[in-house]
Amino acid sequence: MAKGILCLLAIGFAIFLWQFNQVDKAQIVSTEGRSFEKATVTSILQDNLQEDGNRYGDQKVELYIKTGELAGQTVEANSPNGNLFGAVCYPGRDVIAIVSVSGDTNTVTVYSPDRILAVAGFVAVFLLLLCIIGGKNGAKSALGLIFTFICIFFLMIPMIYQGVSPFLSAVLITVVTTLVTMYLIGGFSAKTVCSVAGTVAGVVLAGVSAWLFGAAADIGGYNVSNIEELLFIGQHTKVNIGELLFAGILISALGAVMDVAMSISSTINEIYTQNPTMTRMQLFRSGISVGRDMMGTMSNTLVLAFAGGSLSLLVLNYTYDLSMNQILNSSSIGIEIMQGISGSIGVVMTVPIVSVLASALIPKWKTKATAQKLLEETTEEEEQLEELDSSVTGEE
Repeated sequence: MAKGILCLLAIGFAIFLWQFNQVDKAQIVSTEGRSFEKATVTSILQDNLQEDGNRYGDQKVELYIKTGELAGQTVEANSPNGNLFGAVCYPGRDVIAIVSVSGDTNTVTVYSPDRILAVAGFVAVFLLLLCIIGGKNGAKSALGLIFTFICIFFLMIPMIYQGVSPFLSAVLITVVTTLVTMYLIGGFSAKTVCSVAGTVAGVVLAGVSAWLFGAAADIGGYNVSNIEELLFIGQHTKVNIGELLFAGILISALGAVMDVAMSISSTINEIYTQNPTMTRMQLFRSGISVGRDMMGTMSNTLVLAFAGGSLSLLVLNYTYDLSMNQILNSSSIGIEIMQGISGSIGVVMTVPIVSVLASALIPKWKTKATAQKLLEETTEEEEQLEELDSSVTGEE
């Protein structure tokens, strides 16, 4: 029965997402007559490899187009020598080509190597390892991860595009993905309820901390590096540009906060299962003790993740020998500090929240479950005695 209801909910959610994504997007950049198609390099017409081993200028190549309007044709193309666009071509290499069609004129340029197989392969290996090593729970975690990405790309981003507050959208995604992920891992239980409540509270506190930090340091969503492009988008759509930064902080902190919440809740649940005589205060202290060990590693995880994302910027600052006053007061570094600190605050605050909830709810939940089980066993025994009495009376 429960599985049938879950299947119906999944189908209904999929239909909702499909309908929700049927939106007319504002045409900010004209893409008429231009498409990105799969192609294979058949020959090199003019190479750009010089005697010193470096490449200058463009390669002229022949491509066999495999998709799109020119599928099945062999055309000439240029391959730029750039770090962001183009590719070093050789016969047999699969590439993505920009095909621009205007009347009878076709212009083809190599955009990049075809990376789809590599991306799909690594994702498949990761999910396979998760299922093999994690077993049943690993497979459930993989489903939860897939569901999270679906919600971000097909629910959160369309909501933001349609004018919904990015911060509220991030909170909604946090609630939905946490509910589904925790249910898949722990089922409907006290530890799942505590984990969900603690995760949502911790993530929201991370967002509030970021907002307070931004207000104190005069840093907001309009201080990001690509603000010019975002402002242009904001002029032609309903996107609330100023809240994007803080919504991103909520999503980036979600994984670490979820990990801490489930770990503490599971620990308290297991401790009480092994020793039901423990008081709520003892359970709370056990949760805090475990949480203290996790705070340092999880805080490091978030801070190092943001530091790694801005490593190129840090190297530039070091190379140019910028003063500490300039570095600490730059918007980019301020944003990185805000992201790392606010996410860590969310992790730290999750520990006492989940410890309080789990130490209070798990004993009640298990006591109620035990009483229900005893009641069912007693009822079953009474029914068996009645059947026995009936059979003895019948024989007499």
